[in-house]
Amino acid sequence: MLRTLYVKDFAIVGEAEIGFGAGLTVVTGETGAGKSLLVDALLLLAGNRADASLVRHGCERAELSAEFDLGERTDLRDWLREEALDDEEACQLRRVIRSEGSSRAWINGRPVTLTQLKALGERLIEIHGQHEHQALLERSQQLALLDAFGGHGEALERVRALASSWRTVNAAIREISGDEDHGERIEWLGHQVNELETHALDVQALATLEDTHKRLANSGQLLQGCAGLADQLDGDSEFSVSRLIARAHGECVRLAALDPKLEAIGELLDAARIHVDESVDSLARYQSSLDLDPERYAEIDAQLGKLHELSRKHRVPMADLKAHGQALREELDALRSAGIRLLALQKQETEIRREFETAAKALSLARTGAAKRLGDAVGALLADLGMAGGRFEVALEPTPNKDPDAQGTERCEFLVSANPGQPVRALRKVASGGELSRISLALEVAALGFDEVGSMVFDEVDAGIGGAVAEVVGQKLRRLGQQRQVLCVTHLPQVAAQGHAHLKVSKASEADSTETRIEVLDSRARRDEIARMLGGVEITRETLAHAKQMLQVAQASD
Repeated sequence: MLRTLYVKDFAIVGEAEIGFGAGLTVVTGETGAGKSLLVDALLLLAGNRADASLVRHGCERAELSAEFDLGERTDLRDWLREEALDDEEACQLRRVIRSEGSSRAWINGRPVTLTQLKALGERLIEIHGQHEHQALLERSQQLALLDAFGGHGEALERVRALASSWRTVNAAIREISGDEDHGERIEWLGHQVNELETHALDVQALATLEDTHKRLANSGQLLQGCAGLADQLDGDSEFSVSRLIARAHGECVRLAALDPKLEAIGELLDAARIHVDESVDSLARYQSSLDLDPERYAEIDAQLGKLHELSRKHRVPMADLKAHGQALREELDALRSAGIRLLALQKQETEIRREFETAAKALSLARTGAAKRLGDAVGALLADLGMAGGRFEVALEPTPNKDPDAQGTERCEFLVSANPGQPVRALRKVASGGELSRISLALEVAALGFDEVGSMVFDEVDAGIGGAVAEVVGQKLRRLGQQRQVLCVTHLPQVAAQGHAHLKVSKASEADSTETRIEVLDSRARRDEIARMLGGVEITRETLAHAKQMLQVAQASD
């Protein structure tokens, strides 16, 4: 429930702090005084978009704040705790709008996004503007109102969840069994995979193959070169390396006999001779291992040629052909198993559709009962609202779509007959402005209060009515105020008299500035304000007496 509302430098309001209690609080004032500014402030605190024009002229910013009593609303406490915005029992909303157009919001002193502010605001307060009844002409809004009236939230959520699951599974089925020819793709993949698995090599095997190919391609040159090298190392020539080292070693030994310091050099030359001998042996073994088989060379050359061909064909390096073949294998296996997966998905789709039909049927039965109750409730209110003999019905029509629908298997249409003897027709086609206002108010009085929102605001929803009908409207709002906190901006004395509390909005001009003032009226001031609303400029003794009587009658009705 709304406890206090504070506004500063907002539109033409300088500064005001207003306390609210339970029941029906009415807001009155001259036309143009700014009665609807209270509603605008609450709308902004409930998350509506801000406009820099709402900042009072000459001021840097407008400040708005409201404090709510959560009462027994454990759902709101849980939400605040989940968002880390809880502060014991407090629930304060604050909004600052700057003159350059930016705005900031806080909940319990902590900065929040506009989305968070709106999520909490719509749980705290419902605001019904003077043009909101136009939304009731939309069939989607009519169905939403019927579900709210019937308390179908859980059943509707079940239907929505099943419809969402069905769409997900159906999309997977379409993806598998789409227009693409999977048989042709499988055949092509099978050929490519077989070819790659036959010929593709991993990186190490490919490197070995390329080395072997290079060696075989140059085997003649290698043999010839090795023979020449062997002759240089240990040939018959007196200038071969082994003979030169042997002579040098002998000379060094002779000299070492004269000077022992040369013995170390002799040892090095002896070691060099050993290394040359080992090199000659290794070279001989290498020569004997060289393969001059032309058939083996041709075979490896053909294998490399095939790998080059596959590399060009698949547009990947030869070293990546093995991995590419594995990727194609995975795709091939997936397509081959798609048939099995498709059968499983089709079975799942059938099961979801069966569950949806059961859930949708239960929702349809609940809607049928709620439609009858809502029709009876609104029809009874129409007579009280000056439409005696009028009829109101809620028609449920099956949807042409046979697939699971998130809204269920039917749509809703509000039907009305404003005059006795006339057939009911769609509300959106037959209601005049005044009739629509009264029908909308009847719907609100009949249907609102079925949720947990503790505060409701009505902004001149009584426009277009008067006399005895206006008094009935006031009585309905007062009765609604016994269950919920209600704030009503009105221009009708019959409605104003029904309030449990009364706020007056007035506008005063001083020098070159204009300011709106908001005051709480006591019983005498209430009488005077209602007399003004009854009598206009000249307030007579009779008018004051009438106003006093209206207040007494309203209080006696409790």
